[in-house]
Amino acid sequence: MEFEERRKILIDSLKVNGISDRVLDAMMRVPRHFFVPEELQDSAYIDLPLPIGYDQTISAPHMVAIMCELLDISSGMKILEVGSGSGYNAAVMAELVGDKGHIYTVERIPELAYFAEKNIKRAGYKNVTVIQDDGSCGLAEHEPYDRISVTSAAPEVPRPLIEQLATEGIMAIPVGNGEQQLVVVKKDIEGSISYKVWGGVIFVPLIGKYGY
Repeated sequence: MEFEERRKILIDSLKVNGISDRVLDAMMRVPRHFFVPEELQDSAYIDLPLPIGYDQTISAPHMVAIMCELLDISSGMKILEVGSGSGYNAAVMAELVGDKGHIYTVERIPELAYFAEKNIKRAGYKNVTVIQDDGSCGLAEHEPYDRISVTSAAPEVPRPLIEQLATEGIMAIPVGNGEQQLVVVKKDIEGSISYKVWGGVIFVPLIGKYGY
């Protein structure tokens, strides 16, 4: 079975999760097999996280879809991603923001930052910038961000990320050690912060100054 056919079967299976067509269409345009190690390409369109080395994973497709849905991403937005991994989540968000938007994605592990950048370039995305740094501190030079997506679990929501979130911005972040919860953080027009727990998740830990 060809990769594109496998991808369609996967995307069709995600429709039961209440994911919008806009997110699913974006995921349909991203070749996930570009973003996994070569020996795992046959498993690229199974709805599971996969190892990408250095004790890190590429998130399961349903989790990528859910986080994109919670972030309510629109064309033209500027987004910060903490934890590039293999670059897949950044690529999906790049589809959603379009040519007028931009994704800044920060990866702590140099080898994975290189892997993500290589994969993103191979897939043809020009609206993604990969930076190797401590993502728990955010990325102050390009703030504020319309949306922030954190793909590893923090002990609490890092203060720099709250500060770098634009007014009327949204952040999705897993929080907790052991029992983790996906938290949606919103900043209103006056700068007040609200927190809403979406549900239980399992992510690798956020390592860094404001992580573990």
